[in-house]
This record gives sequence, C-alpha cells and structure tokens, in this order.
Amino acid sequence: MLGKDHRRTRVANAYYSLFMAIGNILGYTTGSYSGWYKVFALALTPACNISCANLKSAFFLDIIFIAVTTYISIVAAKEVPLSSSGALPVEEAAAGESGTAGEAFLWQLFGTFRYFSTPIWTILTVNALRWIGWFPFLLFDTDWMGREIYGGEPNEGPNHDTGVRMGALGLLLNSVVLGVTSVLLERLCRKRGPGFLWGISNILMAVCFISMLVVTYVANNIGYVGKDLPPTGIVIASLIIFIVLGFPHAITYSFPYALISTHIQSLGLGHCGQD
Repeated sequence: MLGKDHRRTRVANAYYSLFMAIGNILGYTTGSYSGWYKVFALALTPACNISCANLKSAFFLDIIFIAVTTYISIVAAKEVPLSSSGALPVEEAAAGESGTAGEAFLWQLFGTFRYFSTPIWTILTVNALRWIGWFPFLLFDTDWMGREIYGGEPNEGPNHDTGVRMGALGLLLNSVVLGVTSVLLERLCRKRGPGFLWGISNILMAVCFISMLVVTYVANNIGYVGKDLPPTGIVIASLIIFIVLGFPHAITYSFPYALISTHIQSLGLGHCGQD
C-alpha cells in the first residue's frame, strides 16, 4: 500500500500511533476508575478485596474486547485460497516447504546486515537504547506513583491504590498527548524534518526521566511519605512528567521505522522476495 513513498510511510506510522493512543486512553480510563467492583459484583470475594476486584474486572473487560475484536478480524479478513491446479496438498506443501522457507527468511534477514550503512546502524542502536529506557517506565510507572509519590505499599492501606489510579490517569493524559502528536507529526516533519524531531524527543525523554528522580527526591525530603497524602504540587509535577512524555512516546512508535524504511529502500533492500 505504501510502495516507496516515504511520506506515506510516515503518515501510516502516525495513524498507527493515533489508534494505539485511542486504545490506551480507553484502557487507562478503565484502570483509573475505582468502581468496577460494583459493576462486576461477583469479582468481590472474601479472598479478593476492592482493589483486587477492580483489577479482576478490568481483565474481564479485556477478555470481552479481545473476543469481540478477534471475531471481527476473522470475519472481516477474507483469505483467498490457493489455486488447486498444480498445488500440493496442504500437508505435503507444509512438510516440504516450511523448512526451506524458514531458512530463506533467516538467510535474507541476517544477510542484509552486511548492506547496512552507518546511518542505519545508528538508528537501530538509538532505538534499542530508547526502548531500554521505555521499558522500566512502562512497567513501573503506576507503581512509582503509588510507592514513591503516595508512599503506599501494595495491600497496606489506601495510599498505594490511590497512587496507582493517579498513575493510570497520568498514562491516560500521556495517551491523549500521544494521539494529538500523531495527528500533527506530518506537519511537524515538513517544518523541522524527522531527524531533528527525533533528536529533540530523545533529549526530552531523558529530561523527563531525570525529573522523575528529582520529584522522588523532593517527595522523600518533604517528610509526608508514610504519614499523609502528597501535596498537590508533587502530584501535579508527576502528572506533568507523564503528559510531556506523550510527545517522545509518539515519536518512538513512528519515526525510527519510517527512517529505517527510507534508508533501506535507498539501498534497494525494500523487496527481499525479489532480491
């Protein structure tokens, strides 16, 4: 669908980020709501308190949506069967070609490495380092809010649960910025260029992660941790970090792939099946 149009590649990645942001907004809205145990009353049991019931209810919703979207995908995607003329039975074809196809794929995948130029290796390295930074944030962001900002511990009082819900709110706002940025990416690219924006997003991402350390240090030195709820200023500062990270988050899901596609096609490696 994209052919060799680099602009369409950027637009496609931007729309991917946009719809992912919409899904994230709905998901984090679910996580920030504390009354799911009333909707799914059976989730609340003597062995599962309110926080557990809310989490269990979120998984119930997840299962429902996965089932619905899977059904839609199966029904909407019409596969065209192979022509019966000259074709082997499915079992024989799979037995005879699966190994060859797998070896050819791996050979093509690793064989292209020797054609990679310095810019391609630079993009791959920077993208790998970015994801090393993203994974701890995406895994522990709500727990950071519950432990370091609200001073709570899991299953020990309401502070941790409140902090986790506030972290989910921060991720919701992060997804809103991600979606808005995705819509504006093409216009920003035309004005500043993808390389410049990617570099700015790397710097902004690093500043935000350092800011998390600063906010944690300030929160621990104020002296409210373990005694009271955090001051409004600390909560607002934490949410601002979540919000600002929405911009580099959108860049992460768009620019590296578009830049790699541009360089790969310039080397003539865009159609491995024909090379």
